[in-house]
Amino acid sequence: MGTDYLFDEQGWLNTARRLDSPNYDARPMGLSPDLLVIHNISLPPEQFGGSNIEQLFTNCLDPEAHPYFAEIVDLRVSSHLLIDREGKVIQFVSLNDRAWHAGISSWQGRESCNDYSIGIELEGSDAQKFTEAQYQTLVEATKAIQVSFPNISADRIVGHSDIAPGRKTDPGPLFDWDTFRKSLS
Repeated sequence: MGTDYLFDEQGWLNTARRLDSPNYDARPMGLSPDLLVIHNISLPPEQFGGSNIEQLFTNCLDPEAHPYFAEIVDLRVSSHLLIDREGKVIQFVSLNDRAWHAGISSWQGRESCNDYSIGIELEGSDAQKFTEAQYQTLVEATKAIQVSFPNISADRIVGHSDIAPGRKTDPGPLFDWDTFRKSLS
């Protein structure tokens, strides 16, 4: 791992564009992240580019810009990191804080995954492949996260579908788990 991807003591990635989301709060006392959750998101669905995801995570989404936005404008959600189609990273919430990315969730019998997880959104969808640039950035960011939070081992990296089965499907069937996991080792 190079020095391009490092998190400071406050939990901010040195190479990310920082865009603070109001949608976060403190983790429960004494809890440190030990789970990494990978998601996908596109706004409008199946469309990439633009600032719609940023607007959603900062409560600035224009409900009149697209019919779908009227359905989701009142959501209060965020993620720690977003990796766009070009592999660029935007960070919305410090890794030390609880982002609101998992919703109703459970992993290995533990409820409320937001309490103890870090969320990474990939700009994408279940129906389209992710880009090589996204995988490269995801691997580097994951390695940096594992340096800062060593309890996030390879077997503690999951998809949103793993912690909310039946409710969520992301990162989707086209996410290449095998290549991603091999790239981590």
